[in-house]
Order: sequence, then structure tokens, then C-alpha cells
Amino acid sequence: MKLPTFLTLISLAATACSGNAEGRNTPPETVIPVQMANVVPAGQDATVTASGTLGAKDEVTLSFKIGGIVGRVLVDDGARVKRGQVLAVLDQREIDAMLAKARAGAEKARRDAQRVERLYKDSVATLAQWQDVQTARDAAEADLRAARVNHEYATIVAPADGVVLIRIASAGQMIGVGAPAIQFASNARGSVLRAGVSDRDAVRLAVGDPAEVAFDAVPGKVFRGKVTQVGAAADPRTGVYVVEIALVGVASLPSGLVGRAIIAPRGTGTVGERARARKPISDSRLSAGTSAAETSGASAALDHGAVYAIPAESLVEGDKDRGSVYTVDASGKRARRVAVALVGLAGDKVLVRGLDGVPRVVRSGATWLTDSARVEIKP
Repeated sequence: MKLPTFLTLISLAATACSGNAEGRNTPPETVIPVQMANVVPAGQDATVTASGTLGAKDEVTLSFKIGGIVGRVLVDDGARVKRGQVLAVLDQREIDAMLAKARAGAEKARRDAQRVERLYKDSVATLAQWQDVQTARDAAEADLRAARVNHEYATIVAPADGVVLIRIASAGQMIGVGAPAIQFASNARGSVLRAGVSDRDAVRLAVGDPAEVAFDAVPGKVFRGKVTQVGAAADPRTGVYVVEIALVGVASLPSGLVGRAIIAPRGTGTVGERARARKPISDSRLSAGTSAAETSGASAALDHGAVYAIPAESLVEGDKDRGSVYTVDASGKRARRVAVALVGLAGDKVLVRGLDGVPRVVRSGATWLTDSARVEIKP
């Protein structure tokens, strides 16, 4: 082999090894946790934001009608069951004995009534005696019906297709009348997000208002739904009004997930409709490579756009009447810097222009961000 060729191969191998070593030593990209806030038109709360928990529309606590010893519990937490499926039973020995006693008493009362009836017809028994045995027979029949009901309700069956949320009772446990045994959720009317809103927001909401819900447990996905119920009275413990939002596509999600809802009150259109209707301002128009005319056009757009209210902590890099905020891209994983024009203050909010088409901005963690930084949205 010629010497120049050999040296070239050594050089290439060294370069490759160096590249591999550099790749192995490259630190992982830092992920910055952030919290988001809605962009609200100044002087108008365009949407209602609330947090709540996911659950079945119909949730019920199943109990035994009578007390006793739990014989068997046939399901565990999370079990999906069918209507009529047996879930738990009491020890039946005492209950069966009570049913047998009531049955025997009813049979004796019938025989007594038949015998006295014949004697009455033969003028041996009096009318009062015949009426007394008839009353005793009716009472015995009622006792038998009650014993049958108690026997029936010594077994808990699923009232509908659904899921066992919590198995409370266990085999061998002594349980009282009406004590909770199983927490059950029915699939009959789907799942809802139950959220609390203030009185000011409650009066603005109505059945049918569209909503969007996001869960931290399901990042990057938004579930659509609509308001199906607005509380008629405030919860006496918390002072908030409970709103139920029926959601689509959440059947596979477990009950109890915490979600954040954005509701568009009547007259405001669907959630995000305004943002889609507006033309967003591109950051590239304000980059160092733009021409003077383009920069002037961008400034004019900032100075004449709609005014929005954002949290004061969202504003970064303020300079006179200009500043910047951060939002996230469509993937929800990268920060995007947006230039804004400062208009004024409204309480703890900053009034700005330049956020047409931007639904949310970073509220907490903005000071640590740079354009395209990796982020993780926290509640």
C-alpha cells in the first residue's frame, strides 16, 4: 500500500472515532418545565377555564339491603362487568333460614284460613274467626314477600354495563345495612368532566356550550365535548358551581384523571375559533435578516392589532413599548418566541398587541427559555 493512501485511511478512522466520542459525550438536551396561561381579549373573558376530574356520568355506591357477613366478592378494582353480573353476596345461611321460616308461616296461615272458611260455611266458626285467619294469612304472605326481597338483595348485581371503581367490602367482613360495598360506574351515559366554576362564570355558561379538555396523563391530546349540566346552586362547602362536560373518546381513560377545560360561553363560537380566524404573526418577520420595509410592516401590525391581557410574568425582554413572550409550537414540546407591543396595565395583567392566533402563552418558566427550547407543560 502506498504511504499517502495509508495516511488517508488513518486520518478518516481518527475522524470517525472522534465523531463517535463526541456523540457519546454530548449532554442530553435540557427540558424546561413551564406553565401556560390563556390569552384573553382585553376587557372580555372570551372563555371560561376550569379544572376538574373525569368520571362516569352515572356513579353509584352499591350496598346490601340487610346486614350480615360478606360471603364472597367476585370482582376487583377496575373490573369491567355486564348488566346483571353478580358482584358480591352475603353469607346465605341465616338469610335462607329466615326465608324458609317465612315460607312455612305462610303455608300454615293458608291452611288455617282454608279450614276456618269451611267451618264458617258450616256455621261452626264465627265471621270474626274467619276474618281473623284471613288477616293472619295476609300478614304471613307479606312476611314471605319481605323475606324474598331480603334474600334477593343479599346479592349485589351490576345495574348496568360498567366498571368497578373501588371494591370496598371483603369476604368475611361484617357489614351493616346500607354500608358501601362497591363503588360502581355505569357506561350507559358516557363519561363527564366535573369542574367547579365561580358564580361569575356559572351565569355565563349554558347547556350545549362547546369545550376542550386536556389531561396531563395524556400529553399532546385534546378531547372535545360540550356542557351538559350547570349547577343550579353552589356547593355549600366550596362555594363553586359544578359544571359537567360530556366528552368524546375517553371511554378507555381511568376515572379520576384531572383535566383542564376551556369552555366557550354562548355567543363566543367554538373554542379556538377566533384564533383560527386570525392570521398569526410570524417571528421570522422580526428576525435580523428582514428588510427595513418588512420590519416597519411588522411594527405596524403590532401597533394596530387586537389588545390582549396576559399575566405580567409572561412578559420577557421588555424595552420601552416592545417586549416578547413565549408560546409553544403545535407539538407542545418547543418554545416559540413572539414579539408584542406593550399597551398598558390592567390589575395584575399586561395589555399587549401581537398575539392574534396565539391561544396560550408561557406563564411560569418564561425567563429560562430561548427560541426552540425543549419544554414540558406542567399543570
